[in-house]
Amino acid sequence: MSDSELNPAAVEIGRFFPQPPGAVWRALTEPDLLERWLMRSIGFGASVGTHFIFVVPTQPTGKIACEVLAVRQSEQLTLSWVDLRARYPARWVVDWVIRPQGRGTRLLLTQTGFDISDRRQQMARNVMERGWTITLSQLHEVLDQVGA
Repeated sequence: MSDSELNPAAVEIGRFFPQPPGAVWRALTEPDLLERWLMRSIGFGASVGTHFIFVVPTQPTGKIACEVLAVRQSEQLTLSWVDLRARYPARWVVDWVIRPQGRGTRLLLTQTGFDISDRRQQMARNVMERGWTITLSQLHEVLDQVGA
């Protein structure tokens, strides 16, 4: 996919990990691993319809309200995502797709729901893209520590 084909109203980031898809899936769905690279969750479970909270480690503590929208074991996890700290909270969708690639895994993260005609939303999209880039580096470190 070339840059011209990317959706400017979405964050789309792909990463390769040398670990198998099952290890990446565990890092996305096991709360203790998820906390090591993303955030602490309250009430998370990888089943459709589960409502939970991500706790943002800021001062004061922030909360992101989520719902699990789709689950395909070791292939896809899709969440709704509402940052409750925002003055005008937007509802985004965060989708992780896992695919075997060679001896490892290709992970595609897509976050949609940004209205780029709104300056605040355009700024939020850009901040999220930078944040996800850092966060996926942290996922890489956790996967290196956990192994297969």
